[in-house]
Amino acid sequence: MNVYRLRLLFSHALRVSLATPLLLTGCQGEPGGEPPPEPGPVDLSQHSDVACENGLPALTGLAIDPAPDAIQLRVVNHRTLPHDVQLVTSEGEPCATASDPQACLARIEALEVTRGFPRICGYSMECTEGFFVTTRGDEVTAYTTADAVRALLGRIDTPQEAALLAYASGYALCGQPAYERGKVRALPDGTFSVVSIQDYDCETNVYETRHDLKVTASGVVTEEGTFPLKEGTPDCVVGRRPVGLQRGRAGDCADARGGYFANAARLEAAAIHAFLRLREELALHGASSELQDAALASAADEVRHTEVTLRLAQRFGATPVPPAVTDLPLRPWSEVLLDNTVEGCVRETYGALVAHHQALHARDPEIREAMARIAEDETRHAGLSWDIDAWATPGLSPEARAALHDARRQAIAVLRAEVAAPLDPELTADAGLPSPEVAAALLDSLEQALWA
Repeated sequence: MNVYRLRLLFSHALRVSLATPLLLTGCQGEPGGEPPPEPGPVDLSQHSDVACENGLPALTGLAIDPAPDAIQLRVVNHRTLPHDVQLVTSEGEPCATASDPQACLARIEALEVTRGFPRICGYSMECTEGFFVTTRGDEVTAYTTADAVRALLGRIDTPQEAALLAYASGYALCGQPAYERGKVRALPDGTFSVVSIQDYDCETNVYETRHDLKVTASGVVTEEGTFPLKEGTPDCVVGRRPVGLQRGRAGDCADARGGYFANAARLEAAAIHAFLRLREELALHGASSELQDAALASAADEVRHTEVTLRLAQRFGATPVPPAVTDLPLRPWSEVLLDNTVEGCVRETYGALVAHHQALHARDPEIREAMARIAEDETRHAGLSWDIDAWATPGLSPEARAALHDARRQAIAVLRAEVAAPLDPELTADAGLPSPEVAAALLDSLEQALWA
């Protein structure tokens, strides 16, 4: 992509974002009046844990009428081409009353499901879409939307049915052991209270946000409150993350600026590995020497970025830790393109825009000057990602192009969740990072002008 075009798009996005704080302060109700108080989170003392199995809601405690022979929960993984479908959990005996059980079982495995419930990204960075499968006699049925699950369950009679409907509506309920499990409670009025803990972070798509939901007996799911549980990690879009990057942080630092730049230095150093690997994979799959040379030049840029962010981290009292990157074999072209779409066309592109925002708004002059240089480099890196995409896409099958489009939409959704996390005031002021409101406006602008 022409880097000049990216600069124009970034300039427009930054101009639009300037109006965001004014709009927020000018729409708080009648002049002189206080905004209405926000409702607080529900009391969980009488809630129970959602029943989970293999990291997703269990299929126990259901009152489906008429009861199926079996109900299964399967997931579609969009990080693979073709999409991988896996069985997560099952209740009952599939095809138990079928006239030809083997033919019935074959129909289950032959189901062509490529889209399911809204995606949930887990601790391992895999994002999946779930769906249910039932068998009744010779009938095999897939349920891939919340409306279909609502029709399957009928009246919501049990807490687990309420939890399953919340899951089908896109709410995570069964986190890893390090995170709190979702909660559910039957209320006296026949409705259910369901609490989801959604996990996002820079390397695992994880910061914690609590969603308080109400599920009626008729199956209406309403979000009654959203409450961030911990601050986000604002360095999520610093540099291109290489495959094989091991999870880790640079350690605690009393100064938020030190912690930010220590993690930034770690990710900038990791990006050196990412671009060197990209250059090898481009050569392996027949890309032009121009694209290979651009990847190599980007790695050299990341060396300078690492040095700059190291100095800033040390200035604010932090000691960065080098990244650990597992040495993995070079990947098939389909995996390289999926990675380029997520890490380059979405995350690195947005990261370059954030760097320009910091160059304009950082109160600290040293940070402002450093980000001005980094922003220009990152704009070229984003342009390389789009150039790779433009070179490769025309030769792909419709299915492969659809998979790239899906991966891009997924990456945008994950970014939106990440930038909604509150930031330390020192980072928005001294480091010039956009507030959640401004970050959302920047994403809106890119989505309209570039990602549509």
